[in-house]
Amino acid sequence: MNIILEEIENRTALYALVSRLMMTEVDAEFINSIESNPEILNLFPNYKDWGKRKEFSNNILKERYLDVDFTNLSLLHLIPYESFYTRDDQMIESGGDNPIYDIYNILDFKVDLEEARVVSPDHIGVELEFMYVLCDAMKKAFKANDEEAIKEFLLIQKGFLKDHLLNWAPMYLINMKRESRTPLYHDGAELTLEFMLSDYEYINELLEEK
Repeated sequence: MNIILEEIENRTALYALVSRLMMTEVDAEFINSIESNPEILNLFPNYKDWGKRKEFSNNILKERYLDVDFTNLSLLHLIPYESFYTRDDQMIESGGDNPIYDIYNILDFKVDLEEARVVSPDHIGVELEFMYVLCDAMKKAFKANDEEAIKEFLLIQKGFLKDHLLNWAPMYLINMKRESRTPLYHDGAELTLEFMLSDYEYINELLEEK
């Protein structure tokens, strides 16, 4: 299997980035982490050219524009939960009956809903964080030269993307991109969608190799 550590690290970092962006409002530290890294900033081209970045401090950008946009996209106008898109009654399954709990429990992935400030474990930010955890675990397997574990993690990642994230998140992200009022969330929606689709293809290509 032709896989290198740098690719695993890049995937891990990207899942960490987009899961944080989708989970809660950004803070000054997150904004600084984007703006201090030219490679990351280039992933947000419209935000990079946003005139208000030069006009206002990061704190003002956050309070006046970014927090308002996040609230509209995640709490008021759009619903970032898998069960809303996949249940016939469009209800969010916030209890223990949510089937995604079974997947998390098998791999000992714990979700603190209160800390994450979400009402259900099938929030897009939590599901993306789960992919980050899987990639991070695969990185440890790579360093241990455990090819069997690497393949197993790839199969789990493929299944989770296919059966969960790619089954509903594109609809949310397309709406998010259309409804966004700031370039950060416009670019973030596009980045997340394109990355998930390309990552799914990448995983399939690795698994097809002998």
